[in-house]
Amino acid sequence: MFEFYLRVGIYFFCFLLVLFGMNAFDFNRFLKQGKVVQAQVLYFVVCCALTYLMGSFMIALMYRFYK
Repeated sequence: MFEFYLRVGIYFFCFLLVLFGMNAFDFNRFLKQGKVVQAQVLYFVVCCALTYLMGSFMIALMYRFYK
């Protein structure tokens, strides 16, 4: 049960880091005018994908060095 909460905490922490990092990227250059909803969906999907990749990497490192 502890492992589940640890994974959730790692993914949540990574999600916050990804959101913080994505604020530095200017999406307005690459998006069409008037496509606000699609841009928000794209932003959320990219954040989720980066969160999964970063969280999986951190969990793999944790298992590699602590087991």
